[in-house]
Amino acid sequence: EYSSMEHSHRDPVYKIIWVQSKTGTDAFSASTDGQVLWWDIRKLSEPTERFILDQGREEKLDRALGAVSLEFEATMPTKFMVGTEKGLVVSCNRKAKTPAEKIVCTYDGHHGPIYALQRNPFFPKNFLTVGDWTARIWSEDIRESSIMWTNYQMSHLMDACWSPVRPAVFFTVAFEGVLDIWDILFKQGEPTLSLKVCDTALYSLRVQDNGRLIACGSQQGEATLLEICSGLSALQKNEKSLVAAMFERETKREKILEARQREIRLKERSRSEQSRDEEVGREEGKEDTEQLTDQAERDFYSLVDAELRRREKREEEKDVRDEGAVNGRDEPEKDTS
Repeated sequence: EYSSMEHSHRDPVYKIIWVQSKTGTDAFSASTDGQVLWWDIRKLSEPTERFILDQGREEKLDRALGAVSLEFEATMPTKFMVGTEKGLVVSCNRKAKTPAEKIVCTYDGHHGPIYALQRNPFFPKNFLTVGDWTARIWSEDIRESSIMWTNYQMSHLMDACWSPVRPAVFFTVAFEGVLDIWDILFKQGEPTLSLKVCDTALYSLRVQDNGRLIACGSQQGEATLLEICSGLSALQKNEKSLVAAMFERETKREKILEARQREIRLKERSRSEQSRDEEVGREEGKEDTEQLTDQAERDFYSLVDAELRRREKREEEKDVRDEGAVNGRDEPEKDTS
C-alpha cells in the first residue's frame, strides 16, 4: 500500500520516523515541499495530520521552509524538531492549538541544509546537527548559537549520529568518503579517529545499539560495515558526569555571551535612536531657520511696499498743492472801483 499523489508530499521525502503509539502504526515524514505529514500505515490514502513549516506562523505553503531532517524523542511526545534547507532548526509543538504556537523557536547556525539532527540519548536537551562543513552541539536554552562545534572540515558533512552507549562520542560521514569519530572529552575541534571508507561520497550512517558496529551508505549504493574498538564503544569512568558538566559549562558561557550581545545591541539601538532624534532636531531647527528667514523677508518687503506707497501719496499731495498755488497766481485781480 502507498499514499495517494494528491494527498502526499510534492517533493522528495528526505526523512521518515516511526512514532511510539499504542497501535505501533504511526509515522511522520518530512519533505523539501515544506510539509511534515503524519501517517497511520493502516490507512495511507491521506495523512492523519499536516504541518506546514511557515516561519511566519501563518501556514502558507508558498513560504514554507523545505525540510531535510527530523528528530523525535519518545520521552517528549508532543515535541519534534526539523532541520531545513536554509540551515535553520525549527522546534515544533505538535499539540499546539493555533498555527502561531506550533513553531516554538528556531536555531540558526549552518550555511546550508541540515542533513542530520539528533538529540543526545543521555542528555535530550542537547542535540547534534550537521550542515555545511561543521558539526554542532546545541542546548535548547540557547537559541543564538551552538554551545560546541567542530572546525571546518575539508569536505561537506552529509550525516551524523550519537553513540548509543557513550554520551561524549558521535560519528560523521563526509562527501570525500571518510568516517570521523569524535570524542568531545578528548578533543572537540578535530576527530579522534578518521577512517577512509571508500573513494565515493558517504551519505548515511547508522550505529548498532551496542555502539560497536557502524554501517555507512555510499553514493554508489554500497553499504560498509565497520567495527570499532572498545575504547570508543564502552562507557568510560565518570563519563556521564563529565559530559554533563561540560554541557552545563558551555551553556553558561554562551548565555553570558548572549546576554553581552543583547546588551551591545541595546546600546547600539539607543545610540541609533539618539542619533535619529538629533537628526530630526537638526532638520526641525533647519526648517525653523528657513521659516524665520522667509518671514523676515516678507516683513521687509511689506515695509518697503508700505514706505513706497506713503512716498507716492506724499508726492501726489504735494503735486496737488503746487498746482493749486500756481492757479491762484494766474487769476486777474477784480476792479473794485
